[in-house]
Amino acid sequence: MIMADEIGNKVHQMREKADQLSEAAKQASDDKESRRLKEKAARLRSQSEQLSSMAAGDIYPSE
Repeated sequence: MIMADEIGNKVHQMREKADQLSEAAKQASDDKESRRLKEKAARLRSQSEQLSSMAAGDIYPSE
């Protein structure tokens, strides 16, 4: 159960960071920087979804 809580906390932190990056992208004055931040946020959200699914036993990591 402790491991599940740790994973849940990690997923939550990743999603919060992705939200922060998305917000920073909206406020960025440079289009290139905005795009970079949006892409980083999207990758982080994807990783958090994968981690969440793996923790739930829905998917298995590739070998």
